Amino acid sequence: MTEAMTELFLSAFITLFVVIDPPGCAPIYAGLTKAASNAQARNMAIRASIIAFIILLVFALFGQDLLGALHIELDAFRIAGGLMLFWIAWEMVFEKRTQRREERAEKVAATEVEDVSVFPMAMPMLAGPGAIAAIMLLQNEADGVEETLVVLGALVSVLFITMLALIAAGPLIRLLGDRVEAVITRLLGVLLAALAAQYVIDGLRGSFGI
Repeated sequence: MTEAMTELFLSAFITLFVVIDPPGCAPIYAGLTKAASNAQARNMAIRASIIAFIILLVFALFGQDLLGALHIELDAFRIAGGLMLFWIAWEMVFEKRTQRREERAEKVAATEVEDVSVFPMAMPMLAGPGAIAAIMLLQNEADGVEETLVVLGALVSVLFITMLALIAAGPLIRLLGDRVEAVITRLLGVLLAALAAQYVIDGLRGSFGI
């Protein structure tokens, strides 16, 4: 790899790492999957990473054409993603997810665990508006097939690290015990609510030029 390609890879890697934020997603994922077994959480982490890669790959290659054809602005993604994340955060803070699981357990087998790999993990947590915007920008700046592959290689690297972080987060938090886990889950819910609010604010600013 030439020096220019190395610089491009590092630039794309750092950009995507900051936007996707594996260290920030991991504890939130642990809170969302606290009722799942290690194997179930691991499988959901793998699925979430793969689905996020597919989504970002599609936007990297066809994003501009797709959004243009549907007449959708990226700020609409920010607002919609923020509202969905806020709903999840509200459930985490007030333990509504736990109540819903208990009600569901009375009707179906207790082994059923809610799958969070597609929503909210793959989208909008991993392949959210920021990541979509970043990969589209990096792809537009890439010149030729080689640079495109370098950008996609950086994306694969970041999502692989993210997958490892998601897999490791659950067991680490479980070691802290139920009470500490409950406190952490509520705190993470508050942080997730703040992140959701920021998505909405950014979307409104972009839409109305505030």
